[in-house]
Amino acid sequence: MDSSKSSSLYFERMDILKANRIILTLFSSLIFLFTLGNFAKSSNFNELVVGKFSSVDLEGWKNKVFAGETNYQISQENGEYFLQAESDKTASALYKKINVDITKTPYLNWSWRIDHALPILDEKNKKSDDFAARIYVVFKTGFTPLSAKALNYVWSSGDQTDTHWPNPYTDKAIMIPIRCNLDEAEKWMHEKVNVKKDLLKYFNKVPNKINGIAIMTDTDNTKYFAKASYGDIYFSSK
Repeated sequence: MDSSKSSSLYFERMDILKANRIILTLFSSLIFLFTLGNFAKSSNFNELVVGKFSSVDLEGWKNKVFAGETNYQISQENGEYFLQAESDKTASALYKKINVDITKTPYLNWSWRIDHALPILDEKNKKSDDFAARIYVVFKTGFTPLSAKALNYVWSSGDQTDTHWPNPYTDKAIMIPIRCNLDEAEKWMHEKVNVKKDLLKYFNKVPNKINGIAIMTDTDNTKYFAKASYGDIYFSSK
Protein backbone atom coordinates (compact mmCIF):
# COMPACT_ATOMS: atom_id res chain seq x y z
CA MET A 1 0.00 0.00 0.00
CA ASP A 2 1.44 3.35 -1.02
CA SER A 3 1.93 6.12 1.48
CA SER A 4 -0.85 8.30 0.08
CA LYS A 5 -3.45 5.54 0.48
CA SER A 6 -2.08 4.69 3.91
CA SER A 7 -2.36 8.32 5.02
CA SER A 8 -5.87 8.59 3.60
CA LEU A 9 -7.00 5.46 5.45
CA TYR A 10 -5.40 6.73 8.64
CA PHE A 11 -7.28 10.01 8.53
CA GLU A 12 -10.52 8.24 7.65
CA ARG A 13 -10.09 6.07 10.72
CA MET A 14 -9.23 9.14 12.77
CA ASP A 15 -12.40 10.83 11.51
CA ILE A 16 -14.45 7.79 12.48
CA LEU A 17 -12.88 7.72 15.94
CA LYS A 18 -13.51 11.45 16.40
CA ALA A 19 -17.08 11.05 15.21
CA ASN A 20 -17.63 8.18 17.62
CA ARG A 21 -16.19 10.23 20.48
CA ILE A 22 -18.38 13.17 19.58
CA ILE A 23 -21.46 10.93 19.40
CA LEU A 24 -20.51 9.30 22.71
CA THR A 25 -19.98 12.72 24.31
CA LEU A 26 -23.30 14.00 23.00
CA PHE A 27 -25.04 10.83 24.12
CA SER A 28 -23.53 11.13 27.60
CA SER A 29 -24.52 14.79 27.75
CA LEU A 30 -28.08 13.96 26.72
CA ILE A 31 -28.28 11.26 29.40
CA PHE A 32 -27.00 13.77 31.98
CA LEU A 33 -29.48 16.44 30.89
CA PHE A 34 -32.31 13.92 30.78
CA THR A 35 -31.45 12.70 34.28
CA LEU A 36 -31.11 16.26 35.55
CA GLY A 37 -34.43 17.17 33.99
CA ASN A 38 -36.15 14.19 35.55
CA PHE A 39 -34.57 15.02 38.90
CA ALA A 40 -35.84 18.59 38.68
CA LYS A 41 -39.32 17.40 37.70
CA SER A 42 -39.27 14.85 40.51
CA SER A 43 -38.13 17.46 43.02
CA ASN A 44 -40.83 19.90 41.94
CA PHE A 45 -43.45 17.16 41.98
CA ASN A 46 -42.46 15.94 45.43
CA GLU A 47 -42.29 19.34 47.08
CA LEU A 48 -45.26 21.66 47.59
CA VAL A 49 -44.48 25.16 48.84
CA VAL A 50 -47.02 26.69 51.23
CA GLY A 51 -45.18 29.82 52.38
CA LYS A 52 -42.23 31.36 50.53
CA PHE A 53 -41.48 34.18 52.96
CA SER A 54 -37.82 34.24 51.88
CA SER A 55 -39.06 35.58 48.53
CA VAL A 56 -41.14 38.31 50.24
CA ASP A 57 -44.26 36.43 49.15
CA LEU A 58 -47.51 36.54 51.16
CA GLU A 59 -49.80 35.68 48.27
CA GLY A 60 -52.81 33.64 49.38
CA TRP A 61 -52.31 34.31 53.09
CA LYS A 62 -55.17 35.99 54.97
CA ASN A 63 -55.58 37.29 58.50
CA LYS A 64 -58.24 35.86 60.82
CA VAL A 65 -58.79 37.99 63.92
CA PHE A 66 -59.95 36.36 67.16
CA ALA A 67 -59.09 38.93 69.86
CA GLY A 68 -57.10 41.88 68.59
CA GLU A 69 -54.73 41.68 65.66
CA THR A 70 -51.28 40.12 65.86
CA ASN A 71 -48.84 42.02 63.66
CA TYR A 72 -47.53 39.81 60.84
CA GLN A 73 -45.03 41.27 58.41
CA ILE A 74 -42.07 40.32 56.24
CA SER A 75 -38.81 41.30 57.93
CA GLN A 76 -35.19 41.23 56.86
CA GLU A 77 -32.03 40.31 58.71
CA ASN A 78 -28.55 39.87 57.25
CA GLY A 79 -30.01 39.89 53.76
CA GLU A 80 -32.52 37.10 54.56
CA TYR A 81 -36.30 37.58 54.53
CA PHE A 82 -38.80 35.87 56.85
CA LEU A 83 -42.20 36.35 58.46
CA GLN A 84 -42.21 38.04 61.86
CA ALA A 85 -45.11 38.05 64.30
CA GLU A 86 -45.67 40.29 67.32
CA SER A 87 -48.53 39.78 69.75
CA ASP A 88 -49.36 42.22 72.54
CA LYS A 89 -52.49 40.87 74.25
CA THR A 90 -53.78 39.85 70.80
CA ALA A 91 -54.79 36.72 68.92
CA SER A 92 -55.09 36.52 65.16
CA ALA A 93 -53.95 33.86 62.73
CA LEU A 94 -52.40 34.08 59.30
CA TYR A 95 -53.90 31.28 57.25
CA LYS A 96 -53.79 29.89 53.73
CA LYS A 97 -56.28 27.58 52.07
CA ILE A 98 -54.41 24.90 50.16
CA ASN A 99 -55.17 21.31 49.23
CA VAL A 100 -52.30 18.96 49.93
CA ASP A 101 -52.31 15.27 49.01
CA ILE A 102 -50.55 13.84 52.04
CA THR A 103 -50.31 10.41 50.44
CA LYS A 104 -47.72 11.98 48.11
CA THR A 105 -46.22 14.68 50.34
CA PRO A 106 -46.82 13.70 53.98
CA TYR A 107 -43.96 15.70 55.54
CA LEU A 108 -44.43 19.27 56.70
CA ASN A 109 -41.20 21.30 56.88
CA TRP A 110 -40.64 24.75 58.37
CA SER A 111 -38.23 26.97 60.29
CA TRP A 112 -39.03 29.17 63.28
CA ARG A 113 -37.48 30.93 66.21
CA ILE A 114 -38.61 32.73 69.37
CA ASP A 115 -37.52 36.36 69.65
CA HIS A 116 -39.43 37.11 72.86
CA ALA A 117 -40.66 34.10 74.84
CA LEU A 118 -43.65 33.74 77.15
CA PRO A 119 -43.22 32.79 80.82
CA ILE A 120 -44.07 29.24 81.84
CA LEU A 121 -47.83 28.74 81.47
CA ASP A 122 -50.37 26.03 82.18
CA GLU A 123 -51.24 25.66 78.52
CA LYS A 124 -53.92 23.03 79.19
CA ASN A 125 -55.99 25.74 80.88
CA LYS A 126 -58.21 28.10 78.88
CA LYS A 127 -56.82 31.13 80.71
CA SER A 128 -53.28 30.21 79.62
CA ASP A 129 -53.88 28.91 76.11
CA ASP A 130 -51.26 31.20 74.54
CA PHE A 131 -48.19 30.36 72.47
CA ALA A 132 -45.31 32.42 71.15
CA ALA A 133 -45.45 30.32 67.97
CA ARG A 134 -47.70 27.67 66.52
CA ILE A 135 -48.55 26.12 63.17
CA TYR A 136 -51.93 24.56 62.43
CA VAL A 137 -52.57 21.80 59.90
CA VAL A 138 -56.30 21.88 59.14
CA PHE A 139 -58.44 19.21 57.48
CA LYS A 140 -62.18 18.67 57.07
CA THR A 141 -64.18 15.55 57.83
CA GLY A 142 -67.40 16.96 56.33
CA PHE A 143 -68.82 19.91 54.44
CA THR A 144 -69.45 22.35 57.30
CA PRO A 145 -66.96 24.56 59.19
CA LEU A 146 -67.70 22.54 62.33
CA SER A 147 -66.23 19.48 60.63
CA ALA A 148 -62.74 21.01 60.62
CA LYS A 149 -60.04 19.47 62.82
CA ALA A 150 -56.44 20.46 63.34
CA LEU A 151 -53.01 19.31 64.35
CA ASN A 152 -51.44 22.17 66.27
CA TYR A 153 -47.63 22.13 66.39
CA VAL A 154 -46.58 24.52 69.15
CA TRP A 155 -43.56 26.12 70.77
CA SER A 156 -44.47 25.46 74.40
CA SER A 157 -43.50 27.86 77.18
CA GLY A 158 -42.52 25.11 79.62
CA ASP A 159 -40.61 21.86 79.66
CA GLN A 160 -43.40 19.70 78.35
CA THR A 161 -43.26 16.07 79.38
CA ASP A 162 -46.57 15.37 77.64
CA THR A 163 -46.30 14.57 73.95
CA HIS A 164 -49.74 16.01 73.20
CA TRP A 165 -53.03 17.17 74.71
CA PRO A 166 -56.43 18.35 73.47
CA ASN A 167 -56.92 22.07 73.11
CA PRO A 168 -58.76 23.36 76.23
CA TYR A 169 -61.44 24.94 74.03
CA THR A 170 -62.06 22.00 71.69
CA ASP A 171 -60.99 18.38 71.34
CA LYS A 172 -61.00 18.90 67.56
CA ALA A 173 -57.53 20.44 67.88
CA ILE A 174 -54.59 18.44 69.25
CA MET A 175 -51.67 20.37 70.72
CA ILE A 176 -48.26 18.88 69.92
CA PRO A 177 -45.20 20.54 71.51
CA ILE A 178 -42.24 20.55 69.14
CA ARG A 179 -40.08 23.05 71.06
CA CYS A 180 -40.14 24.71 74.47
CA ASN A 181 -38.43 27.49 76.41
CA LEU A 182 -35.50 25.19 77.12
CA ASP A 183 -34.58 25.56 73.45
CA GLU A 184 -32.35 28.50 72.71
CA ALA A 185 -34.14 31.77 71.96
CA GLU A 186 -33.30 33.88 68.92
CA LYS A 187 -31.97 30.80 67.13
CA TRP A 188 -33.57 29.28 64.04
CA MET A 189 -34.91 25.76 64.49
CA HIS A 190 -35.71 23.55 61.50
CA GLU A 191 -38.60 21.11 61.81
CA LYS A 192 -39.97 18.16 59.86
CA VAL A 193 -43.09 16.26 60.93
CA ASN A 194 -44.97 13.39 59.33
CA VAL A 195 -48.50 14.79 59.10
CA LYS A 196 -49.97 11.57 57.74
CA LYS A 197 -48.56 9.59 60.67
CA ASP A 198 -49.72 12.19 63.22
CA LEU A 199 -53.26 12.26 61.82
CA LEU A 200 -53.50 8.52 62.20
CA LYS A 201 -51.98 8.68 65.67
CA TYR A 202 -54.08 11.50 67.11
CA PHE A 203 -57.34 11.28 65.14
CA ASN A 204 -57.26 7.62 64.06
CA LYS A 205 -57.90 8.63 60.44
CA VAL A 206 -56.03 9.83 57.39
CA PRO A 207 -57.98 12.17 55.09
CA ASN A 208 -57.11 12.29 51.41
CA LYS A 209 -55.94 15.86 51.70
CA ILE A 210 -55.10 18.73 54.01
CA ASN A 211 -57.25 21.84 53.48
CA GLY A 212 -55.17 24.60 55.01
CA ILE A 213 -52.21 25.83 57.03
CA ALA A 214 -52.28 28.56 59.70
CA ILE A 215 -49.65 30.42 61.69
CA MET A 216 -50.46 32.04 65.00
CA THR A 217 -48.61 33.95 67.71
CA ASP A 218 -51.13 34.84 70.43
CA THR A 219 -51.24 36.32 73.93
CA ASP A 220 -54.88 37.32 74.35
CA ASN A 221 -55.54 35.11 77.37
CA THR A 222 -52.47 35.91 79.46
CA LYS A 223 -52.09 39.54 78.26
CA TYR A 224 -48.35 39.09 77.74
CA PHE A 225 -46.12 40.07 74.81
CA ALA A 226 -44.60 37.53 72.45
CA LYS A 227 -42.52 37.78 69.31
CA ALA A 228 -41.61 35.00 66.88
CA SER A 229 -40.24 34.53 63.36
CA TYR A 230 -41.22 31.98 60.73
CA GLY A 231 -39.24 30.75 57.75
CA ASP A 232 -40.47 29.02 54.60
CA ILE A 233 -43.10 26.29 54.92
CA TYR A 234 -43.48 23.37 52.52
CA PHE A 235 -44.65 19.78 52.20
CA SER A 236 -42.32 17.08 50.88
CA SER A 237 -42.39 13.40 49.97
CA LYS A 238 -39.49 12.55 52.28
